[in-house]
Amino acid sequence: MAPNLHQRPVSSRSALKGLIDSSRRIVVFTGAGVSTESGVPDFRSPGGVWSRMKPIYFQDFVASEDRRRESWTRTFSGAAGWTGAKPNAGHLAVARLIASGKASVVITQNVDNLHQDSGVPAEKVIELHGNATYAACLECGLRHEFVDLKRPFLERGEIPACRSCGGLVKSATISFGQPMPERAMARAEAEAAACDLFLVLGSSLVVYPAAGLPLYAKGSGALLAIVNRDPTEQDAVADLVLHDEIGPVMSEVSPPLRTA
Repeated sequence: MAPNLHQRPVSSRSALKGLIDSSRRIVVFTGAGVSTESGVPDFRSPGGVWSRMKPIYFQDFVASEDRRRESWTRTFSGAAGWTGAKPNAGHLAVARLIASGKASVVITQNVDNLHQDSGVPAEKVIELHGNATYAACLECGLRHEFVDLKRPFLERGEIPACRSCGGLVKSATISFGQPMPERAMARAEAEAAACDLFLVLGSSLVVYPAAGLPLYAKGSGALLAIVNRDPTEQDAVADLVLHDEIGPVMSEVSPPLRTA
């Protein structure tokens, strides 16, 4: 039997493990905190990305060649800090949850591709804020690899344009002011409604509409567990809360890899 956690938050790894073991369909929701242990800076904390450089808004990228040039300069300089990062223990533990069949998908606010790098199949990762490891045409959606865009930009100053339709090409992340991906959001909502445990890892739960998904899952009947170093605004409504480091916690509570 799963522990009855509806009365108040319980803060223990054993309680989280019991909850995971007794669940049939888990949705894992990850934020920046799951990647900070890989050396990837978050965006909002002191020393984070936005404390070092101001974001370029989507409408400015579209309207201004200078802002597009600045954006591509940042992309190819690795200024955001996720270039070369490797999956950490938290990513690997989430990958085990997916491989075990306990978790149906990972919904992530991250753009670093580390869930896929850890072994989670791409079709099991729902990226709400896009992906920073490749680019896409804003007109036709065609994918463009950075390796094909970098040399013309650095050597000849050519701002990337779509090789198919000639449209503007941008890193495949969702910038401030850019519409959220409708298909990803719809899929995330469907998964949240269908799960029996919604597990938040490393999200401050302040960026909406993504931060509304835990509440949507809970309203649909799921238990809500939050593992985050710092308190969140949703701790009071969660069934289980752990203020702890994600890698050690998830390494302890996730199922081991099955061997033949």
